Amino acid sequence: MKGSEGVATRCHLSRGREQDQTLSSHGLLFTELGHKMSVDSQPLTQNIMYKIIGADGKEYGPVTADEIRKWIQEGRAVATTKAQAVGTSEWRELREFPEFAANFTGGTVPLVGAGSVPPASGGVPPLGAGAGPVAVVVNPEQEAEAIIARGVNFSIGDCLSSGWKLVMADFWPVVGVTALIFLIMSATNAAYVGLLINGPLLGGLYYYFLKKVRGQAPTLNDAFAGFSMAFLQLFLLYLVSGIFIFFGLLLCLIPGIYLGVCYYFTYPLLVDRKMDFWPTMEISRRVVNKMWWQVFAFALVMGLVNIAGVLALCVGIFITFPVTLAATVYAYEAIFNGRQVTA
Repeated sequence: MKGSEGVATRCHLSRGREQDQTLSSHGLLFTELGHKMSVDSQPLTQNIMYKIIGADGKEYGPVTADEIRKWIQEGRAVATTKAQAVGTSEWRELREFPEFAANFTGGTVPLVGAGSVPPASGGVPPLGAGAGPVAVVVNPEQEAEAIIARGVNFSIGDCLSSGWKLVMADFWPVVGVTALIFLIMSATNAAYVGLLINGPLLGGLYYYFLKKVRGQAPTLNDAFAGFSMAFLQLFLLYLVSGIFIFFGLLLCLIPGIYLGVCYYFTYPLLVDRKMDFWPTMEISRRVVNKMWWQVFAFALVMGLVNIAGVLALCVGIFITFPVTLAATVYAYEAIFNGRQVTA
């Protein structure tokens, strides 16, 4: 009895070891097969090509996903840019693609681009000489709602720190261009012609800093681009917003302060998105109204920095002014183009 039981036990253990070895072999086979399938599938995802529709209505591509991300970070494609994966018939906004969604909630500014790129789209026009007159027609309410729905998160400290780094990285050209525009505006105000040309001068200066923040190489001509790209609209923006703010200040001060903050980003918005002055003012007002106190705090800090520059024997303003301009453009990028700014 005991002998037969021992034989049975040894047979059972032997069959168990054989089953374990078989299962282990099968498991190894499935693991290797799964790894191979995973490796084989990666190129399929990486090799998908895409097309986009530029602001000029033209189709660009096909290009890789990496090239699309580069365009996004350069400001040449935004969340609402229409895109299509090659081989499909559906056009969707870039933010609806899982592979690009993260680019509109993270990332850094700037990224230096390379190669041939399309005109910026989704309401963001191409940056460069000969951009042409203002022509983009938008619905201010819808555009503002789209920006607000995306959500905004920016830090005053990060914007100011990024502005400081940008100026220090290319000190003399940036300070020189800003000082030149500043002195021209001062002279024209003294000659009573500032009302006519201050708007285009401010627009050109913001245009210069937009290109700088986006990693491009602006020239002195870019600082005067407001005269060629949007003279009338920038003049009207300066005139109408100034009138509104002036009469608002007369009415118990508070309405003027409110509008001054709401219109804080109108100049970079107009030259960046090539809109008429009134939609620009309305979009800026609607968007900033949702985060008015944060923008007010930002504007207050920028003002205090410039006051400190004036107190530094008046020479410091030639450094603080370009720094606060760059910081303002970084804040604009975060609020209106959904780009994260990190110091």
